[in-house]
Amino acid sequence: MDSWNKSKLVDIAAKKRWALNGGPFGSKLTSKHYTESGVPVIRGTNLSGGSRFSFEGFVWVSDDKADELLPNNAHPGDLVFTQRGTIGQVGLIPLDAPFKRFVISQSQMKLTPDPAQADALFLYYFFSCPDTVKSIENLAFAAGVPHINLEILRSFEVPIPPLPVQRRIADILSAYDELIENSQRRIKILESMARALYREWFVNFRFPGHEKATFVDSPLGKIPKGWEVLEFRHLFDIRYGKILPKTEISASGRYPVYGAGDVIGFYNKMLCPDKCALVTSRGNGSGTVWRTREAAFVTNNSLIMQPRKDRSYWDFSFVELFLKHANVMEAKTGSAQPQVTIENLNYVKAIVSTKPLVVKFCAIVSPIYEQVDLFFQQIQNLRRTRDLLLPRLLSGQVTLLEN
Repeated sequence: MDSWNKSKLVDIAAKKRWALNGGPFGSKLTSKHYTESGVPVIRGTNLSGGSRFSFEGFVWVSDDKADELLPNNAHPGDLVFTQRGTIGQVGLIPLDAPFKRFVISQSQMKLTPDPAQADALFLYYFFSCPDTVKSIENLAFAAGVPHINLEILRSFEVPIPPLPVQRRIADILSAYDELIENSQRRIKILESMARALYREWFVNFRFPGHEKATFVDSPLGKIPKGWEVLEFRHLFDIRYGKILPKTEISASGRYPVYGAGDVIGFYNKMLCPDKCALVTSRGNGSGTVWRTREAAFVTNNSLIMQPRKDRSYWDFSFVELFLKHANVMEAKTGSAQPQVTIENLNYVKAIVSTKPLVVKFCAIVSPIYEQVDLFFQQIQNLRRTRDLLLPRLLSGQVTLLEN
């Protein structure tokens, strides 16, 4: 790496106007400008989720508004950086994106690299590297919402090896990402199969033998005879996770720590000895149903949902699907500080099927979820290997031939 030149980001930007620029100022772009369709607006949600770029959760502005914000337009091949909030986020708009242009929000900045100097994918990996993220975080203004400005980004130094080396590094790391994305696609297919079967049997009541079923009235509408409507307190033992100081959470450890919707680190003690379903208890995501994939520690930002002893035949896959189709949001309270409490969750009503049908369903779906977990483990292993390799490639510790 000592032989690699270093350049300020502004010096490797494309030689055209607005190649390195921030988002619109103040009132130039607010929610009142959003439309039902048009040009997508890139926000922080599009730079998260473990991928280079997410096309989910877009808001839109009209073509006329996008023309007015021409300096803030981004295009396929551009990099996008978070300016305020989750500092260190970076995204790369794919060259085969389904939109010819985008508008970046007030909290984003964008770079069009000069292809004669820098490979966009190499830059993406450089800015994704934990060491780079830490360097940017150290430059952020901490008062109020953490933020950086365009001048900080313009002056940020980037190692620039010869282009063939940049491309080789990007190719190696990209191969890992392609394997990860392939496993993620398979997980989505398998989970959609399980959800579709659940809806068919337990929501649409088209279960095996439904042709002979008799339907009766219930507090939640017509249900098959023999089924029940029960409150959660009769179905689940519900408990909060435990408080765990941030200082106790590390980047490595024996058990993953589940927070409010994601794994936030590792800890050497567990709270749940096996897979279990969770409901996020605090924040805007409260009421979200998800699950652990192994023995884990769960913080007090989630509720642990375990079937009562008389429902021991409900395996974790059925419990997750059951909760996702139940009206968990009934238990959500508060607008300024949304939360789900055990007290409210206990009295949510749900339709409950017969034991033989659940057992038959679990026999079909449990192997599907075992496959999901195998793919998830593959993803974890690939990410671990890629993340170990990433700083070594970017620091020049791994010698690459320029070919």
